[in-house]
Amino acid sequence: MNPRPIPSPEPRIGFYVCHCGSNIADSVDCAEVARYVAGLPGVVIARDYKYMCSDPGQELIQQDIREHGLNRVVVASCSPLLHEATFRKAVSKAGLNPFLFQMVNIREHVSWVHKDRQAATAKARALARAAVERVRYHRPLQPVRVPIRAEALVIGGGIAGIHAALTLAEAGKRVILVERQPSIGGHMAQLDKTFPTLDCAACILTPKMSAVRAHPNITLWTYSEVIRVEGYVGNFTVTVRRKPRYVNETLCVGCKACVEACVFKDGRFPDEFNAGLSRRKPIYLPFPQATPQVVLIDPDRCLNLKTGKCKKTCVEACDRNAIVFDQQPEIHEVQVGTIIVATGFKLFDPARIPQYGYGRYPNVFTTLEVERLVNSSGPTGGEIRLRDGRTPRSVGFILCVGSRDHHTNPWCSRTCCMHSMKLALLIREHLDAEVTIFYMDIRAPGKGYEEFYDRCLREGIQFVRGRVAEVTDWAMTPEEEGKLVVRVEDTLAGFVRRIPLDMVVLAVGKEPQPDAQELRRLLNLSCSAEGWFLERHPKLAPVSTFTDGIFLAGCCQGPKDIPDTVAQAGAAAAEALALMDRGHIEQEPNTAYVDADHCSGCKSCLPLCPYSAIQFDENRGKANINEALCKGCGTCVAACPSGSIHQNLFDDEQVFAEIEGVLSHA
Repeated sequence: MNPRPIPSPEPRIGFYVCHCGSNIADSVDCAEVARYVAGLPGVVIARDYKYMCSDPGQELIQQDIREHGLNRVVVASCSPLLHEATFRKAVSKAGLNPFLFQMVNIREHVSWVHKDRQAATAKARALARAAVERVRYHRPLQPVRVPIRAEALVIGGGIAGIHAALTLAEAGKRVILVERQPSIGGHMAQLDKTFPTLDCAACILTPKMSAVRAHPNITLWTYSEVIRVEGYVGNFTVTVRRKPRYVNETLCVGCKACVEACVFKDGRFPDEFNAGLSRRKPIYLPFPQATPQVVLIDPDRCLNLKTGKCKKTCVEACDRNAIVFDQQPEIHEVQVGTIIVATGFKLFDPARIPQYGYGRYPNVFTTLEVERLVNSSGPTGGEIRLRDGRTPRSVGFILCVGSRDHHTNPWCSRTCCMHSMKLALLIREHLDAEVTIFYMDIRAPGKGYEEFYDRCLREGIQFVRGRVAEVTDWAMTPEEEGKLVVRVEDTLAGFVRRIPLDMVVLAVGKEPQPDAQELRRLLNLSCSAEGWFLERHPKLAPVSTFTDGIFLAGCCQGPKDIPDTVAQAGAAAAEALALMDRGHIEQEPNTAYVDADHCSGCKSCLPLCPYSAIQFDENRGKANINEALCKGCGTCVAACPSGSIHQNLFDDEQVFAEIEGVLSHA
């Protein structure tokens, strides 16, 4: 390898090794590492200090830069993810370009993974020398500044999307809220009461739904889907398809005269909002508090749309001429600066666990179905009835159906315990029935949740610890005749029990939306192994994603209850506001760039970029990289056959010097 020229001016390097309390110092001789580095060419000063990230530690670096004329700085400490920005700011305050700094991770890479102190110290010396050799070839760089549009898109109209949209709108930002269902409200709109306070869910949610509809800064598009997303942080171009309602939204006032006049005198089709427990007509209003208050026509059920043969009594009944049978999908393209994803979750299908009898035994229900039964606006007007119309006198709840089970989903859905206890209390209030909850572990970690559990115990609800083996109608004793029998091992009593019940309720868990992968590809997001959208960092950036300008809110990121969902929605809105109010974003300059003099125009790099950052200039016959889109992954750099693509902070001389520094360590 040809020797590389030392950059001008001659490097004057300062080296600092952090004890990190005892995190590093217990395994690495920090003073020895500093003594070793002090003898390397170009190193002007080398120090060890207990906490380099502290204010005194940063001031030490700044003082040395001024007094010793340092033009390069290396810090050996913890992860760059944690404190690289801290040290860059410190050197910048002393007048040094922040990218003339290099950080060595000797905590995660050395002290936390090695027990032999001598070997760990030797490895730390090698990594320190590699950083010193590398930093000689660093060049001053400037962050990439990208302007941010002051408009936001919120995808999903559940409580998370509603709260995020209102927060942004109240701050004076223009918001487009896109919801795929005919009404906003999400799963919360189907609830009767919320735990642990047993507040009316509609009383909490409906005012916020109305506020969204009425807010001048919010454009509400229901029955719509995002079909394309292009661009980058601050300048996203989003294409939305609005599905036809076959009703003019601006003319319809939700009087439901058309629903009453429909040729179907009674509802014949499963009502999705009531979990299929009631029937609706082809033309319908999703639920009484639906927002917007606009009916829609189901094209798969409407006689006119299916066959063209119908009396069209709905048209005659509408005095505002709002029925439009020839309505077509509308395509809208909007420009936004930030995107908040709040697409929520789907409920687990308990038919996947056949031993629990859902779909086979009529009196096996899900928690959502019971939620609709206890609701005064539900299919039975708040009366809890079995499917044959009888009133149950004994009810059992089976927890963790589709959760904490390696045959289905390994994760805890977080709300099932509390949801079941809430319904158990409501059933006791409505019927004074005997209620038994079958659980593995009661998880009640929220504010007031443990007290709610204690209340259930005081109210006489029975708790049986053990995973239910099966639900059957096979009677072995006279008292089991005509009932469902739950067979469960009571792990506290130490024997298998058979408990006859009139009604069995399955506490179904949460799952990612079935089209989460499709949306992930549209937005260039990452997903966890389970399928939930992945945050940038679980602790330090819980609502940010790896795609700048896109944030997560609510259960699309993982199961959570309503308070946590609202809190995360507020956090996502705050992150979006911070970007928009600043007016620009400064991005890391570790971007790739094309040496146009050597680019052959082969286009090999174009399909390889995962961020669509590379465009081809047909006039020049050269590739070009958009710095705002580039994330510095280096894929194009490695793949370029002519070697004409380079990357800031990862130039060949920097990488080779680092490798030589490790290999030449003695």
